[in-house]
Amino acid sequence: MSKPLVVSIPHQLGKDEAIRRLKGGLGHLKEKTDGKLAAVEDSWSDNRADFRLAVLGQTASGNLEVLEDSVRLEVQLPWLLAMVAEKVRPLIEKQAHLMLEKK
Repeated sequence: MSKPLVVSIPHQLGKDEAIRRLKGGLGHLKEKTDGKLAAVEDSWSDNRADFRLAVLGQTASGNLEVLEDSVRLEVQLPWLLAMVAEKVRPLIEKQAHLMLEKK
């Protein structure tokens, strides 16, 4: 199994507001990726979410933990996606920042 991709995304929202935005954002993620994601499933418990998603016919799973000033995202990628993990990192960071940006 490949090494997980770990991304830390800083924010200034506070934990509760960040959770609210991420819950809404994950729900709309499939729409925002023009069909590149076939499925998105998430399960929340307090400030932690476990998720699974299908990308290009491959299934990835992971979790995210929302803290007062950051979100820690860990994704276990299948070998095919793991080969391009560093190219995927900026896309993940961009999408997370869009979900968390001040409005």
